[in-house]
Amino acid sequence: MELEGQVALITGGTRGIGRGIAEAFVAEGAKVVINGRSADKGTQALDEMNAGDQVHFIAGDVTDRETCEGLVDQTVEHYGRIDIVVPNAGGGTAEGEEPSPLVDLTDNNWEFVLNWNLNHPMWLMRRALRYMIPQESGRIINVSSMYGKLVIPSQAPYCTTKHALNGLTKVVAAEVGELGITANALCPGGVLTDVMKESGPMAAEQLGMEFEEFLVWMQQPSAIKRMNTVEDCALVAVLLASEAGAGITGSCISIDGGQAPY
Repeated sequence: MELEGQVALITGGTRGIGRGIAEAFVAEGAKVVINGRSADKGTQALDEMNAGDQVHFIAGDVTDRETCEGLVDQTVEHYGRIDIVVPNAGGGTAEGEEPSPLVDLTDNNWEFVLNWNLNHPMWLMRRALRYMIPQESGRIINVSSMYGKLVIPSQAPYCTTKHALNGLTKVVAAEVGELGITANALCPGGVLTDVMKESGPMAAEQLGMEFEEFLVWMQQPSAIKRMNTVEDCALVAVLLASEAGAGITGSCISIDGGQAPY
């Protein structure tokens, strides 16, 4: 029970990587607040996790600053403290938009992804630090991407915000390291989640591929020649959240089977 007595907030926690991290944290004894936009998906996640009062759901759209700040405050109100924050929600395009070369990029798509992938983690971290600094302990685990180290055509908003998130993580680590607070980023490669199944076909189309061909293409540059799993990401998150991870900070950890540069 590596996280006994700890309280975590995870955005985008009803499915995919966020859900996997939530389940892993619960298994290690933490109390967890999961967030998502859909109340129905939140209810379903709580039912499936079947963890009683160890898990609490708060609905909200994290592209809004007040929502992000409220998530942190409500976590403290519900469980009495906050020890771990995992800004996991994010994506590549606004609803109704498609990936495009920069010359065709809309302001709406750029601004939405900027709020989703970069401002939302910043808002969460800034608010959470108001609680973590006085208690002189805390863990920030941003969910970035291998495209915070690499690039892909037609994904300027996604790649730019993930590169920036890695930089922001390092700045925060340098600012609060002496206070017993760590800040790191996970940089997953291809992870076959339900989100990947939804967004992957569009990315494949942009590259002139069928989805199954796209999945094979995603695996080829890696050393292990397979897609990473949600569990691969969740186990690293547990390490970073635990006492064993106390000496790891300012790191952007690739979980991509050996694909991104180190």
